[in-house]
Amino acid sequence: MLLLATAALLTTGCITIGSTDDVPETVAAELTRVAEKATPTWTPTPPLPTTTSTLSHPARTPMPLTESFRHISSGTIHTCVVNAYGSVTCWGGIDTQTPPAGSFRQVSAGGFHTCGIKTDGNMACWGDDRFGQAMAPAGSFQQVSAGYQHTCGLKTDGSVACWGDERFGQAMAPAGSFQQVSAGAWHTCGLKTDDSVDCWSDDDDGQTKAPAGSFQQVSAGWFYTCGIKTDDSVLCWGHNDDEQSTPPPGSFRQVSAGVHHTCGIRTDGSVDCWGDDIYGKATPPAGSFQQVSAGHQHTCGLKTDGSVVCWGKIDARQAAPP
Repeated sequence: MLLLATAALLTTGCITIGSTDDVPETVAAELTRVAEKATPTWTPTPPLPTTTSTLSHPARTPMPLTESFRHISSGTIHTCVVNAYGSVTCWGGIDTQTPPAGSFRQVSAGGFHTCGIKTDGNMACWGDDRFGQAMAPAGSFQQVSAGYQHTCGLKTDGSVACWGDERFGQAMAPAGSFQQVSAGAWHTCGLKTDDSVDCWSDDDDGQTKAPAGSFQQVSAGWFYTCGIKTDDSVLCWGHNDDEQSTPPPGSFRQVSAGVHHTCGIRTDGSVDCWGDDIYGKATPPAGSFQQVSAGHQHTCGLKTDGSVVCWGKIDARQAAPP
């Protein structure tokens, strides 16, 4: 799904490897309240920095990737894609292992780890594993969502399995039949087979108080959640300090909740973003898209011609495809 400055980066092929310790001093405020709830022996992993909407930064020039791709996912400071042949490529400043070999059909970039579903339905995860978020269970999966320090997957039988950090209950999936799951920072939401949304874990900002009604997609962000209703409108709930939970009117077919900004694909294929726009992450390029993924300070989209374009912060090259 969610979730960074000057780093000594080592570039090998398409993977840029950095250290999660290389985090700017702007990091801290938003994670303080979470750290205070944790056990005394817990040492927080690098939190995400807060942003201030009043800051003015020029938009970064969107960076295109010309190869043909079929799936994309923006993490905290890295991005991963699955190409037309099923291989995974990742870039950005994250201390991660090289994506495993094999053919994949979906990938999800999380805080400092990544998970993907292979074409045979097996799950593979790599990167940061301090909470067990990269220790994928056995079984056959149809969808995966990597959160900040936990991961959830939708199994082929419709049940949800989660692993990793569960101090706030974010990895404690309820029973029931689901058609989609989305892992945020410290909460998780799922779309059930009856089209209702069920959320669990940390609820400091009301991010797990899913409204009633029928939905066709859900996306859990940092401290908020957005969903697309069956009438194609977007509805968000939870934290709204930068109006990331205040969607524009209109019809959408996909939505992606980041940290302080949200992006969605309208039914005409164009991308619309709202919320904080520092670094230009909420200023999408023109064009027709089939998928969009909002990270922390960057956004990437998969265009209808199979090409990838990214915009926003590029300090860790998270918005600069190779």
